[in-house]
Amino acid sequence: MAPSRKLLLLLIAWLALPVALPVALAGTSPRAAAAEFYTEDLRIPMAEAGPQGLEAFLVRPAGTKRYPLALLSHGSPRSFDDRATMSAHKYYGVALEYARRGFAALIVMRRGYGTSPGGRVDSIGACANATYLPAASVAVADLRAAIEAMARRTDVTTSGMIAAGHSAGGLATVALAAQAPPGLVAAISFAGGRGSRDDDDVCNPAGLVQAFASFGKTSRVPMLWVYATNDLFFGPDLARRFHDGFRGSGGNAEFIAAPAYGEDGHYLYSVVGRPRWTPLLDAFLREHALGSRDILSLPDPLPPPSQLNVAARAEFARYLASTMPHKAFAVSPNGGYGWRSGRTTTDDAQRDSLAACMKWSPACTLYAVDDRLAGAAQQSSIDQSARGR
Repeated sequence: MAPSRKLLLLLIAWLALPVALPVALAGTSPRAAAAEFYTEDLRIPMAEAGPQGLEAFLVRPAGTKRYPLALLSHGSPRSFDDRATMSAHKYYGVALEYARRGFAALIVMRRGYGTSPGGRVDSIGACANATYLPAASVAVADLRAAIEAMARRTDVTTSGMIAAGHSAGGLATVALAAQAPPGLVAAISFAGGRGSRDDDDVCNPAGLVQAFASFGKTSRVPMLWVYATNDLFFGPDLARRFHDGFRGSGGNAEFIAAPAYGEDGHYLYSVVGRPRWTPLLDAFLREHALGSRDILSLPDPLPPPSQLNVAARAEFARYLASTMPHKAFAVSPNGGYGWRSGRTTTDDAQRDSLAACMKWSPACTLYAVDDRLAGAAQQSSIDQSARGR
């Protein structure tokens, strides 16, 4: 397990969104106290994944109590080769929304995605005769391994947990709810499905509808299903067939046909789409008395280094807005700078940002690491290492 790190996360990206923040936080106070969040890179033990285990990333409030788990499941790209470029860190902005609502949000990369070994273990087979139940069974096994790992922690509880997924992760979430583990109280599927090989072209759609119907036979956990009306992976007619099959077999799911989003509504559930999907999430959580009463608000932003000019300050704002951990910003006395984000570890981010800065000046020092001033970030790392787990 990688060393844990406590990070003060600044959500500056919201300031650039076209919809004002209070719209996304209806019914909450926009002036709530600034929040701290804790993040941790993990490997989930699983025999089928070998000694490396499953890649995962945890985001939760920085308090000392046990937070209910929000188990988050990713989609599956149309091209198999794109799986290797996926990373749990890329879902940080989405996971943060659940952490802001009082959950310990865990993004787990299923076998064959990101750095989780597994190859094509979740294959649906030849397109014309695609079979979805075996693939869903593989996904459920991975999610259950993550739940078992979280149940052993002192800062997470699986009692009162929720599950949420997007696209293939939505299908995996529906499948998990059909075999609900103890403690699962609600589940959410955004654009759930599998087998899209091109716009409005799904492998064996009748088989996929039947898979949803099969899950409905045993699923009784309350669910929320959201599909945008311009989803090019799973269009509105097919999405309704999914829901009809699921409900017709006894499943409990509220269906929301969300307004068209962007050029492809399949990506409504995204960092940029937060003002559109978080109100739906909040309404569902309130209906089932889940999540924190108050949504944790934005912390105050870090001040820019005093030696930066106007253009460089704009770059620092871009750094703050980046929602891809891990990141670092380096600066020189004469106003030179360099920053990098999306690195595997904070050490990588520090090294790469210093190297970028030193292209302009030999006297560069770290100013910020992730979303803390460099000295504070280093002290936090020392504190966490001393505390241990």
